[in-house]
Parts: sequence; C-alpha cells; structure tokens
Amino acid sequence: MKKQTIFYLLFIASFLISSCANGQDHKSKEAHFTLNNLVEKKQIIVGAEQPELYMEMLKNKRVGLVVNQSSLVNGIHLVDFLLQNKINVVKIFAPEHGFRGNIDRGAHVKSEIDEKTGLPIISMFGKNRRPTDDQLKEVDLLIFDIQDAGARFFTYISSMHEVMEACASNNKSLLVLDRPNPLGDYVDGPVRQPNFKSFVGMHPIPIVHGLTVGELAKMINGEKWLENGAQCDLTVIKIKNYEHKMHYPLPVKPSPNLPNYLSVRLYPSLCFFEATEISVGRGTEFPFQVVGYPDPSFGDSLFIPEDIKGMQQDPVQEGKICYGIDLRGANPDNIRFTLKYVIDFYNKFKQKDKFFSREKWFNLLAGNDKLLAQIKAGKSEREIKASWKAELDKYQKVRKMYLLYLE
Repeated sequence: MKKQTIFYLLFIASFLISSCANGQDHKSKEAHFTLNNLVEKKQIIVGAEQPELYMEMLKNKRVGLVVNQSSLVNGIHLVDFLLQNKINVVKIFAPEHGFRGNIDRGAHVKSEIDEKTGLPIISMFGKNRRPTDDQLKEVDLLIFDIQDAGARFFTYISSMHEVMEACASNNKSLLVLDRPNPLGDYVDGPVRQPNFKSFVGMHPIPIVHGLTVGELAKMINGEKWLENGAQCDLTVIKIKNYEHKMHYPLPVKPSPNLPNYLSVRLYPSLCFFEATEISVGRGTEFPFQVVGYPDPSFGDSLFIPEDIKGMQQDPVQEGKICYGIDLRGANPDNIRFTLKYVIDFYNKFKQKDKFFSREKWFNLLAGNDKLLAQIKAGKSEREIKASWKAELDKYQKVRKMYLLYLE
C-alpha cells in the first residue's frame, strides 16, 4: 500500500514539473480550456417557455392565439401545450403564410378548422387583417407568439399592430410571449415617412428596427401609434438570458422563403429586388441567398427558378437561367443591411427605365420615395445613408426608451 502511495505522489510531482516546463503559453491555454469547460453558456429561454410567468393569467379565461409554425414550447406547439395544461383555448388567428407557415407570400389565408384540435382558425391575411368585434366576443385574452424576422416590411409585426388595435377597441388583454430578433444586433435603413404607411410599413421605424416583438409592442403603446392614440392592455413575457448583441439562428424558418439564418440576415438588403424583375432565388431551395437575371453579363450561371409546392408558385423569371451573384458562402453573423446589391444591379441593367418595374411597391418597401430617386440619380450608398442619419439617430433615442434587453 505504501509503495502505491509513493508511486502516486511521484507521478503527480513529475506531472507538475512537466506542466511547468511547457511554459506560460501552455498554462494560459490550459486555463482557457478549463474555463470554457467549467462555465456553461446560459441558454436563451423564450417567453413561451416560461409558463410559470403566464399560466396563472390564463386560468378561467377564454384564450385566443395569434400563432404560426414558430410558436413552439420546447418542441410542442403552443396550442397543444396550453390544451394539455387545461387552458380554455377558443380560437386561433393566422397571419400571412398561415397557421402552418406554408402559404406563399401575399396569398390569402383561408379560415378553416384545425384537424388536430377542432379549433377554428381565423385568417388575418385575407378579407380581414385584424380580429373583428364579433370574433372577439367570446375571447377574454389574446396571446401573440410568433417569431419575427426583424425587418419593417416583414408583416408579422403589422399583424401584431392590428391585434393591438382590436384589443384596444374591444377592451381585451394582450399577452406577448417574446422571442429574439435575428437582426436585433444593429439598426439601419431609412425611417418610414407618414405618406408611405402600408401593411409592409405600419410604423415610423427603420427597415432594420432592432426590436423584439415585445419591445415593439411597448413602443406602439407608448408612442400612441394605435388609432386615436389608444393603448391596449399589454403584458410582455421577457426572454431569459437574451441580449441584443447575441446572434440568434432561428430554430424554425419564419416563412417559406426564409429557410435559414443566412436568408434572414440577407432579407432586408435583397427584398428591394421584389419591386424589379431581378430574381432573389424564389423558386429555388436557396431563396434570398442569390441574386440573378437572365443575362450572362450579370455574372456566372446560378439557378433556374421553378414552381416549388409550399414555397413558391410562379416565381420571377420562371424557367430561365439566371446569372448573377451567389451569397451562400457568406458568414451570416457579419451581414448588415446594404444598398450595394440593388445599386450594382441597377448600374448594370441595360434599360434602366425598366429596372424598377413596380415603383410604387419599391417606395412602400423603402418607406419613402426619396431612395428611388437617389438610386436613379447615381448617388453612392455612403451618400444615401448620410441622408437618413438624422432621422435614424432620432429613432435610436426613442428606441432606447422601450428596450427590455441589454445591447
């Protein structure tokens, strides 16, 4: 037994001597390794995954849900989760792309009955874009739990605005279960001007607004952007362990044509092409990750848009070989909003008077008619961004008032 003890002590001593001999660099690496293994990264916990904070609010209430495919509680849909916990869910309200998130952009969402639960699914992207007074008569409280993509023209936040309007006018409570903004680490783009309010621009905020849906709901209330300056009875369940500087790859794609984190990060910059005949890859398996046009002068051969069920019908330049740029190798964490792609393609386009085939749509996306004129006038991105700096700085001051999370 003594021999074993002596051997063990000699082994430890030789190990310590060997470690010292390897120098300071080894010790720093060893310390770094140990630290990384001992300190756990805190997991982001979205609002829906903290039922202890909201379940009591739902007891003995008739609950309506504004949800889609992203409304998950640890892999279980919020509808199923609440029903399992004996919450009286009475209605589901579906935004653009539908309850299952498989309806093409702009296509009407049908009202129907959910086969699994038997609950009525009421469309908010068809004849009506907000719950009607009649639809809310048997609802005491509405829950909004949808993953946003972080761009002003992504319509889930417009649907939230409409829900807030309905709640305010019908004296109903709104509970927002907050989720991270995948573009929440920065703010950029022109602020929407008053004459350009639309369903792709409900609020006077920049294209990349840098807010979670919970923060934006507080801003809508606080700035009195609802009709007649009304405010709705709002509660936000905050995200745990989240800061705006964090990068957040979405666990579920927010819409059929934003299939991954890269497409979401590129979306604000490439969405302007939707007002042109340039393809952003709709009708391929990699939308919003390529840009092309049927002209070899635009670059290498990239893709041929085709109908894809559940993603895209009748895509721009369907069946044609498109040439241009492939952004699939980009690091999404490094991507920021830029006008570079639109300006470059406009400058290469032979018939410039036909490049912007839907000018009114472009202006609604931009939130003004100044940007279109600047691009046509040959202004550089630096010059254009300088022109909206003052309004962006003003917005940033307002934004700070409603932040729920560290930057």
